[in-house]
Amino acid sequence: MPENDAPRWPSDDKDTSSAEPKGTKGEGEATMWLPMTGMANGKTEELSVPKVTPESGSWFEPVVEVEEEPDVPETPTPKWSAFEPVTPVEPEQREEPKTLFVKPVQPQHKDEPDWDQFDRGAATPPRDAEPRRPEPRHEPPRQEPPRRPEQSRVEPPAPAPVPSATMHARPVRIEPAEERFDSEATVGIQRPEPPSQEPPAAETEAAPAPKPKRKRKALLITTLVVVLLLAGMGGAAAMPKVSNRLGLPWAPNAPKGEIPKPAGITRVLHGPDINGAGPTKEGLAAALAGPAGSPDLGTLTGTVVDAATGEVLWDKNSGTPLTPASTTKILVVAAALLSMDHGKQFSTKIVQGAEPGTVVLVAGGDPSLTSLPLGTDSPLYPGAAHVDDLVAQVKKAAGGKISKVQLDISLFKGPTSAKGWDPEDTAAGNTYMAPVLPVMADGGRADPKNDHAPRIANPAAALTQKIAGKLEAQAGGTTTAPKDAKVLGEVKSQPLAEFANSLMQLSDNLMADVLARQLALAKGAEPSFTGGATATMDVLKQAGFDLTGVQINDGSGLSDQNKIPAKVLSEILAVAAAPDGKDPRTAKLRPLLAGLPVAGGSGTLEKRYADPASAAGRGWVRGKTGTLSGVNTLAGVVLDTDGRMLVFALMSSGSDQNKGRAALDVVAATLHKCGCR
Repeated sequence: MPENDAPRWPSDDKDTSSAEPKGTKGEGEATMWLPMTGMANGKTEELSVPKVTPESGSWFEPVVEVEEEPDVPETPTPKWSAFEPVTPVEPEQREEPKTLFVKPVQPQHKDEPDWDQFDRGAATPPRDAEPRRPEPRHEPPRQEPPRRPEQSRVEPPAPAPVPSATMHARPVRIEPAEERFDSEATVGIQRPEPPSQEPPAAETEAAPAPKPKRKRKALLITTLVVVLLLAGMGGAAAMPKVSNRLGLPWAPNAPKGEIPKPAGITRVLHGPDINGAGPTKEGLAAALAGPAGSPDLGTLTGTVVDAATGEVLWDKNSGTPLTPASTTKILVVAAALLSMDHGKQFSTKIVQGAEPGTVVLVAGGDPSLTSLPLGTDSPLYPGAAHVDDLVAQVKKAAGGKISKVQLDISLFKGPTSAKGWDPEDTAAGNTYMAPVLPVMADGGRADPKNDHAPRIANPAAALTQKIAGKLEAQAGGTTTAPKDAKVLGEVKSQPLAEFANSLMQLSDNLMADVLARQLALAKGAEPSFTGGATATMDVLKQAGFDLTGVQINDGSGLSDQNKIPAKVLSEILAVAAAPDGKDPRTAKLRPLLAGLPVAGGSGTLEKRYADPASAAGRGWVRGKTGTLSGVNTLAGVVLDTDGRMLVFALMSSGSDQNKGRAALDVVAATLHKCGCR
């Protein structure tokens, strides 16, 4: 047989006798010759095969090699006929069984049947090998009855030991339980139905028990793999890096005692290091001679102070008032920190209206309220209150349908823009400023996550409309809330220290002017541009600062009519950076330093100090920026190479914006590189 155990004979019902080289064709029969080997000496003789008709059924019994098997009780075999009823037939005579081996003739056509449906595991002798002669079995022969068509077939009580024959010797499929099934029949007989999956009881009992050797081998291999995996994991766990990362008890860095309980911390800025020698005036003057004399700075004024001693180390016309731009915010924040509780929060409420179904949004002076969903912190104002929180409280407390939402913005007074502002800075869609109103979302920006997003023309009305939509109500215009009205919802801003931090980092113009009004309210002044400026000046004067030459019209520094000398800026910052306990004002002003942007790292200085001339100051310089047309300012603190903290204030007038900024950064970076003794 071929290597795939597939028989090489035809499986169709065509009579191929005429294609054979031998044989004669007569009226009654056609003869084909098959070589046949005798049982005794292996000689080959010719076998004459009669012609088959449907009436005669099968024309010879299968000639196959029969393996020796245990005796099976004889079972009567019914006579099969294509045209007669089924009748059991007893054998007429008994004789010794004869086993013949027939070598089938090579088929003449290429189409070969697919015998994959039969068991390939049955033992089959090679095609050209000499067949093994089995021992004869002493049992009476049985005649194979002719088969009838499959559609009228009735299963016999038990299968015969030898299967039915076809035109050629048909292969036999032997199941693991030794049950035999014929391959497809030939003349006039359809393909047999698949045999029952359950073998007869007698054959089931005779089936050999499965060998457990393979299961034992698989179990041994599985056990070996598990042992190797465990050994590998154990070896890996013993490595210091792995054990440290997993926090295993034997890790080298495992705690030797009990893990301490977490302790609350508070971010507190400490004073400068006062040990060691500071720079000298001469050394500093020599170092700054080149950078401070750059023509890109236009008219420069400034000063440098040793924070540890308060000594002025370098000065260049620092008493001359110049336009400060956004460094004006230093004065407003300092005044607020000096006179207000650092935990102060600004409230936004919704109260019951005068009419049924009406509520009123009462503005409390918090422009940082965010429209971002609950659970999403504002990237511009960390810790800001959420509009959704306010709406959720109102829905819960209202107890009925809300039909109208009105707006009360009576907290602030006066105009919404200051004297000296460029009209473009407040035009709809600008990125610098929104109308100064006591309530809005996200500082009046169209995008709550983008500091440079366009500002909304009327942010208070837009917020009212947003809240009304969330409450499924209508916006009802402005009003004044009833006195002692029932509060349905309330949210609060960040504490003052954090509010000021966000203001300084972003140089947020709107927050600065709102804070000036909050300062005016705290001091009993009118909450307007004029009242905010007056309150700021009064607080700083009362705190002991010399404000000669100071003139301010707003809190943001957008006004080009503001004037501040550089020495005022440096004096305020020097008190904030002084050693602990040296000045009673220092504790109040220390948070001012926390809000200063870091060179190359945060806020308005994030994208600066990238040039080689100023790169040395990255991470070391912290300063408040100021920019208007022809104006560039920078004031802050820096550590020199000896770790000494220096306070500086630099103001440039008549300079190009980009060149002036870059030149100021070089001066501040030089302070960091200077030991200057």
